[in-house]
Amino acid sequence: MKNKKVLDGMTPYKPGKQIEEVKEEYGLSRIVKLASNENPFGHSEQVNTTISHMLEHHIYPDGYATELRRTAAANLNVKEEQLIFGSGTDEIIQIIGRAFLYPGVNTVMAAPTFPQYKHSARIEGAEVKEVPTVNGCLDLSGILSAIDDRTNVVWLCSPNNPTGCMIPKDDFYAFMDKCPEDVLVVLDEAYYEYVSAEWNLRVLDHLEQYENLMVLRTFSKAYGLAGLRVGYGIASETLIRKLDVVRGPFNVSTIAQKAALKAMEDDAFLEQAITRIHAIKQSFEHFLDSIGWDYFESHTNFLLISTPISGERVFQYLLENGFIVKAGEGLGAPNTIRVTIGTETDMQQLQEVLYQLHLKLDKEQSM
Repeated sequence: MKNKKVLDGMTPYKPGKQIEEVKEEYGLSRIVKLASNENPFGHSEQVNTTISHMLEHHIYPDGYATELRRTAAANLNVKEEQLIFGSGTDEIIQIIGRAFLYPGVNTVMAAPTFPQYKHSARIEGAEVKEVPTVNGCLDLSGILSAIDDRTNVVWLCSPNNPTGCMIPKDDFYAFMDKCPEDVLVVLDEAYYEYVSAEWNLRVLDHLEQYENLMVLRTFSKAYGLAGLRVGYGIASETLIRKLDVVRGPFNVSTIAQKAALKAMEDDAFLEQAITRIHAIKQSFEHFLDSIGWDYFESHTNFLLISTPISGERVFQYLLENGFIVKAGEGLGAPNTIRVTIGTETDMQQLQEVLYQLHLKLDKEQSM
């Protein structure tokens, strides 16, 4: 079959090990998954109440996501026509790639950053230009220098995944003022809800000023709806209209739309979950300080931690002791692990396991 040649040299996304798989492989009765940046406290109870009564699965979903669109637009103070919804932001990234990337053009991004930017661009045949991060932070001057007359899309992830670092507000707007107006800038704010007020870019207040700017957000992280897949993009009406041509007509399920709507309405759950996660993260940082392990400053619900041995070895040790994390080698950040912040109990048990590893490594070095 005559597929795109680029596919022959690419590999599909490989999900992390699943809980039951790890239990069986290592003979464990309990596994804690801290690999996918999910909310350890789940989601609003209102979501369960809403979707438990939904039985009409034979009817296509609302292709315009009318009710969710109306509520989201009001909450964000944007027009309904400025929104596009997708099966997670992953799908919106694919839509952007399909609309704006093709052979002969290029796209610019940081390295490391969220891998789906590069993956989608390569499938569309565009050249990928990567600019290394500096101490985990995006090098905006380097990204700006990499833009040329063939650049169609720039990807900025803030907070960045996997490092957790934020783009400072002044730096972001200085970048936007210098970036060519015919280059689409995609600002991925998947972890927006975890960002404190002083770091908030307040980018939606400036969409009219920058018509080449698009913002991505999701219900998968802080809202706890990762399994239902709902993401959204915010941009000018003109840009959204073009992307809607590419979007599939029924791309967000009815259950996902209703769940996102209810999740968005429950401010109390969101605030409580975020407050707890920040407190647990701070406690975990103190522990890492005590054993001398460095980590990147994170404005998210995860930490990228520098490891004294390879990230793969630490990943394997934790796996054998009942914890699933992400090895940095697969994220473009060797000798690190990325750890999602879990519940108080989970993180206390993780600290005990890591402390034993710390002692083991100290003993090996002294021999």
